[in-house]
Amino acid sequence: MEIKAEDKNTFSLHRDVEYLSKILDNVLLHEGGEELLEKVNKIRSLSKTLRETQDQTVYLQIKDEINKLEPPLRQSVIRAFSINLHIFNIAEQNYRSRRRREYQAQDANIIQPGSLEDGINKLQENSVTPDMISKLLETLSLELVITAHPTEATRRTILQIHKRIADLLKNWDYAYTRYEKKVIQETIYNEITILWQSDEIREKKPSVMKEVSNGLYFFDKVLFDVLPKIHQDLEDLLYEKYNQRWQVPSFLRFGSWIGGDRDGNPNVKATTTFETLKTHRKLVLRKYKESLDSLKDRLSHSAKKVDVSQELIQSIDADKQLLEESGWHKEDEIYRVKLSLMLKRLNYTEEDHSLGYQSVEELLSDLYLIQSSLTNHHPNNNPIKLLRQVIRQVEIFGFHLASLDIRNHSGEHESALSEVLKTVNIDSDYKQLSETDKVKTLTSILEDPRPMISIYDEFTPETQEVINTFRMIKKAQDTFGERAIEVYLISMTQTVSDLLEVLVLAKEAGLYRVLPDGEVISKLHVAPLLETIEDLKNGPEMVEQLFNIPLYRKHLASRSDLQEVMLGYSDSSKDGGTLTANWELYKAQQDIHDIASRFGVKLKYFHGRGGSLGRGGGPLYSSLLSQPPVTLGDGVKITEQGEVLSSRYLLSDIAYRSLEQATSTMMTAIMGIDNSSESTQMPSNDAEKAMSDISDYALDKYQSLVFNDPGFLTYFNEATPLHELGDLNIGSRPMKRKGSNRFEDLRAIPWVFAWTQSRQLLPAWYAAGTGLNTFIEKSGNLELLQEMYEKWPFFQATINNLQMALTKADLTTAKEYTKMVSDETIQKRIFDQITEEYNLTKAMVLKITGQSDLLDNQPNIKESVRLRNPLVDPLNLFQVDLVSELRSGTEVDKKADDLLTEVLLTINGVAAGLRNTG
Repeated sequence: MEIKAEDKNTFSLHRDVEYLSKILDNVLLHEGGEELLEKVNKIRSLSKTLRETQDQTVYLQIKDEINKLEPPLRQSVIRAFSINLHIFNIAEQNYRSRRRREYQAQDANIIQPGSLEDGINKLQENSVTPDMISKLLETLSLELVITAHPTEATRRTILQIHKRIADLLKNWDYAYTRYEKKVIQETIYNEITILWQSDEIREKKPSVMKEVSNGLYFFDKVLFDVLPKIHQDLEDLLYEKYNQRWQVPSFLRFGSWIGGDRDGNPNVKATTTFETLKTHRKLVLRKYKESLDSLKDRLSHSAKKVDVSQELIQSIDADKQLLEESGWHKEDEIYRVKLSLMLKRLNYTEEDHSLGYQSVEELLSDLYLIQSSLTNHHPNNNPIKLLRQVIRQVEIFGFHLASLDIRNHSGEHESALSEVLKTVNIDSDYKQLSETDKVKTLTSILEDPRPMISIYDEFTPETQEVINTFRMIKKAQDTFGERAIEVYLISMTQTVSDLLEVLVLAKEAGLYRVLPDGEVISKLHVAPLLETIEDLKNGPEMVEQLFNIPLYRKHLASRSDLQEVMLGYSDSSKDGGTLTANWELYKAQQDIHDIASRFGVKLKYFHGRGGSLGRGGGPLYSSLLSQPPVTLGDGVKITEQGEVLSSRYLLSDIAYRSLEQATSTMMTAIMGIDNSSESTQMPSNDAEKAMSDISDYALDKYQSLVFNDPGFLTYFNEATPLHELGDLNIGSRPMKRKGSNRFEDLRAIPWVFAWTQSRQLLPAWYAAGTGLNTFIEKSGNLELLQEMYEKWPFFQATINNLQMALTKADLTTAKEYTKMVSDETIQKRIFDQITEEYNLTKAMVLKITGQSDLLDNQPNIKESVRLRNPLVDPLNLFQVDLVSELRSGTEVDKKADDLLTEVLLTINGVAAGLRNTG
């Protein structure tokens, strides 16, 4: 009998939530006595009743209970609700892990949807031949890039406690004796007590290097082992299904922006980036030493019992001579001798000593020698998986761990180059040149093999820092390998000159060279970042102009004819609304891909998605499905930000599940296999035309509110906890560009974070209803939209994300926040528009999907939101009262500090409850 997730949900998830909640109640009783536990239970019970009945009397009772609370009890009640939501998240993650294990325990006919096995079965069912599999593996490429964007509200200390509780819950599932269960329960009690007694709020902003450390935590604890396992399982499943063994290339990698992204972050310097890379290498070398130690324990084969290769013996003799070491005390245990010598060389590598490995290829060569020798005496049909895992680790992580992308704003390069050109008497005012003259000047510099900048030239600190960054990239590639830094991203790319400026600066650092025969050697991908709606519309034309420059084509030829293009989901959504942004992103991908194909250029799209729905968030596999299928074949990059890291990569089972779904989705999508039950030719011309019309209608509606209503910014600033978010200290980067108060300079993250906290979630859905409804009114063709939802993955993902956003939004709670707006006319006008548009969007979504209620198609998520709401709602009510009191400015400093702490605790709790920040 096939497992149905919804059948399992009610029992196992509710059981874990109830189990952990009872332990939390005992902790509350111990820490705060009967008074605390009674208050929490009473508010929780009332909140649940209010959700079920919408009784105004119950609402007034909750407000009364909240208003009567005074410090320090009030803070304890807030913390209790916040921690309750955190343990709910832990229970939910454990449920997901358990569900995966339950599928694996079934017979071979019951396969979990979206698993690697499910994907390979679909390939077979659709007559994908072994030759086609070989070509598929050559094109398969997915890189996930962790970023330091400040969207993880939870401290790492708290996340570590969460992980320990999650591991204990997993152990509970396997505990058979009363004693085992008793010990686990006692340990969970201790961990929740520690959670209660730990500080949730950061006292100061993290440094960049602290952010680096936080990001590396996921590599250390999860990714270092999970990534090789995905590759290994894919190899084994292909062998099992096709009876042919493929050497699967390392298609799945992780990169990072942390320590490399300097756009708008004055704390990231060239020295910071180099220190980041040193930290990367230190971790990866430690992990390799741990892996080699494990191998040494395992490979105890004796040369007296087996035949080892002469090449291995010769390499051991060479190592002994080089290191002046004997290796292992038992000389016949030949693999242990070799591994001991390899460990010595790794120690020297960490010290930058000449006796260490000079490249990762040298380390791999030694591992391949061991692997080759083992084939002389070990059964080939059952290779030693630990050795395969270690080899895969080295292939994936190199000596750099994760490729570090460098990003900076196009204006920084223009300003720096303008100063340089004036100093060396090439142009006195480069900034004032026309685009044509800029391109002519830059091309001339690139064609000249001579350097422009002397070591004796002096520049302003800002320009010198830009120059130092490129020199650092050259040093980093020489020190850690070229994979350490491969891509330079240019924010706000609008013209061809924006890319050529970066190439000129790269040339001055020795990263770009023109040889006497005209051939170009380029060591850096230069990638435009298209962020605004206008940039997305103009992007295809800019790319075509770029590809028409012969010198740039030579640069691409040096980079394997690969062009990377980054697409910004956050700023485009803030600029034009979620529906228009998604459509313009989709169209830009198609158009640029067509242009690249004409020029014979491979294209890799880098999707700058956020964790939240208002910034392009959603499940990883869904993000892939929503792309034009033709764009997946040259490789895909996607950012993984903030809370996404902890929700996807804190636990190995969850990380594996997310990555296998993404891999399975990519394999079937590249081969043109539709993941839905319907065979389809979507999108048709009619569908694309409809989407363009819907987008235009939605854009007009969105901009009429956000840009044309003179009271909108007042409403946004006063009806959300925007200003208080900066005190949460969740990132090293400032909330605003240039420190200005203009809407254009507000970063997309606090824009989305503030709307999420106030339960309005406006960036994730606003104007979509008008766009859809206007199209239906003008065309009378609801059936087309219903067909698009059924057969077009992009449109389906768009509508499903709207469902999620509308479900998480709550206008009854949102109305509480409008009480903080000082101008009643502004408050009423804008909230009435938001309410009207919310109701219209909900109605349109239900018409298109044919559902009776939101998220009927995803009952697990619907139930999760339903269970969370009674815990989140009181935190919102607390937040409104506390922010209002804090903003009144009448409190003395000490009380104001306490109020701010309580506000931040509510922000933390709401973020945990909605599983979204910014």
